[in-house]
Amino acid sequence: MADESDNNETPESAGEQAAEAAPTEGAEATAAATSTEAEAAAVEVPDADADADAKPKPKPEAEAKPEPKAEEAPAEAAPAAATPAQPVEQVSSKERRRKARSTHSGEARPKLSPEDRHAERVGERRAKAVRRRTRRLQERTKRNAKRQGATPVEQLAPVHAAVEGRRAVRQGLVVSDKANKTITVRIDFARRHRRYEKIVRSSSTLHAHDENNEAHEGDVVRVIECRPLSKSKRWKLVDVLERAR
Repeated sequence: MADESDNNETPESAGEQAAEAAPTEGAEATAAATSTEAEAAAVEVPDADADADAKPKPKPEAEAKPEPKAEEAPAEAAPAAATPAQPVEQVSSKERRRKARSTHSGEARPKLSPEDRHAERVGERRAKAVRRRTRRLQERTKRNAKRQGATPVEQLAPVHAAVEGRRAVRQGLVVSDKANKTITVRIDFARRHRRYEKIVRSSSTLHAHDENNEAHEGDVVRVIECRPLSKSKRWKLVDVLERAR
């Protein structure tokens, strides 16, 4: 009976069942598509809260300092390439005059006689002498003015005052007066020996200057120490104490 009832279903009931089944299948497909889009959005769209935590927080206006802009340095002009100095040709004055005459395109000077050329040279020399004399006079004037304006150099006081020492004086016997303005004087010494207490006599000779040849051999004279007058003379005659008999 059941089979018969199933088989006896009308086409209308069959259509209704198909219509009920179709909306159910469409809803399932729509739900599946919605879940897929949600997963994709979750994968692609980052979390806004996570991004907010990751981003650095802006500093307050009091702490933030504006970064100074670097001034652009002006572009320096590239130095011009130094051209190598060409060697200067050493040309004599005669050659320079010859080249100047060869390049001269004006009228030629009239020919001068030797006397006229000599007079022209003399005039040029006189003009040069006048200019030279004027320049030297100006230089001399400037030099004198500079000397007058300069501060005088102060003379330093001597460290040691010039004091003449006590010169030695000796008395002796003239033994020779053969040389001109020179006498040989013998100085006799007598002193006691420090150990043996004996009187020891000794003598020495010296050369003295006699300007007027007053002393002669055998005279007793007095001499004084002086500056070097020759290779051997360091003494000078003062007076003659006793003449020779």
